[in-house]
Amino acid sequence: MSRKILIVLSEWGFWGEELIGPLEVFDAAGYESTFATPTGKRPVAITVSKDASYVDPPLGRPVTTAEMAAKVQAIDDPANPRLNNPINLSTWFPMQPYWSAPEVLRQWENYYRDVARAQEQIQQYDALLMVGGSGPLVDMANNHRIHELIFGFLRQDKPVAAECYAVTCLAFARDLNDRKSIIWGKRVTGHCKEYDYLDGTGFMESYNQFLNFNMGPPPYPLEYILRDATGPDGGYLGNVGRETSVIVDYPFITGRSTPDSILTGQMVVEVLERGLRRYGW
Repeated sequence: MSRKILIVLSEWGFWGEELIGPLEVFDAAGYESTFATPTGKRPVAITVSKDASYVDPPLGRPVTTAEMAAKVQAIDDPANPRLNNPINLSTWFPMQPYWSAPEVLRQWENYYRDVARAQEQIQQYDALLMVGGSGPLVDMANNHRIHELIFGFLRQDKPVAAECYAVTCLAFARDLNDRKSIIWGKRVTGHCKEYDYLDGTGFMESYNQFLNFNMGPPPYPLEYILRDATGPDGGYLGNVGRETSVIVDYPFITGRSTPDSILTGQMVVEVLERGLRRYGW
């Protein structure tokens, strides 16, 4: 039976190679990939991730090959149906009620009941991948539906992978009882401080419908968040100066940035097929 991977993408712009890299690995392994977005809109690739001439300012060099740019343009083409009709997470998982709402206790009882019912649908998937880019800052990092999705995979002891700025979803996924991050005590990687933009033209050249905007520098340094979220017994590994940085600390698989995309996909396969539990630390 073929493995099934659920891939969550931002509607505000994913980095093209961070989808293409693992997706090609999954395709080669014969896996079936299903896509999901926060509100069911077709995801879009960040403009610069389709441009082989774009120079990444922190690295001082182009980060997208002509071949990869062509692949990203192809999958991002509206005429290409592959990313059409993604699962709508807003209809799969309920919205958390406000504590000021009338009959709030009844609403929370209904919420947890609906979440448990929604998480049953995760049984058909073998792993979760959250693709990075600037968009996840907007509609994934603090999205409680995505957090409940992650918890569903963890409760079924299934691997959860995240790339670049999507790793923040792991840092912010917390049980409301203890407020502790699910990566507390774990080793992870993610976009390091040395690779952060000083100006956001390339960082946030993303769009939703017809809206373009420049956020400036990233609204938070991911490295600092991950260092705090992993606690004294875990740790953040940036591997600055090394070409790749992918960490497996089961059930989590984390990739630092664009060059780690293929390796992130390969580690998902290693975890599923050969029981890998630790890599990169």
